[in-house]
Amino acid sequence: MDCIFCKIIKGEINSYTIYEDDIVKVILDVNPVTNGHALVLPKKHYENLLDIDEKTLSHIHRVARDLYKVYKEKLDCDGFTLTQNNGYGQEIKHYHLHLIPRYKNDNIEFSHQKNQINIEDIYIKINS
Repeated sequence: MDCIFCKIIKGEINSYTIYEDDIVKVILDVNPVTNGHALVLPKKHYENLLDIDEKTLSHIHRVARDLYKVYKEKLDCDGFTLTQNNGYGQEIKHYHLHLIPRYKNDNIEFSHQKNQINIEDIYIKINS
């Protein structure tokens, strides 16, 4: 497999690791949006949200929650954005969660377009 994140996890490519256990490795992003921007990488290769098992997904979010507490203390961030891409917009096809510390006046803007879908259709499909 020619996955850059798998190579990082195996130690074939250097990274700056801030946390690691049997399930995940957390590294600083090579192109950070803000100070402390990190990626939570499951050690097992999953392509996207549809592939990953619930136990690993839950563990990833526990790690994110724990790191948020540390970030607030050590980096004095004002907030924390979690983001994860699937398919379009996903540059590396290995599931990963971005941990982005937020700071007042960090000038990060997320643009939102007006809904082009009927939200009631989605609600009915999910809850059927």
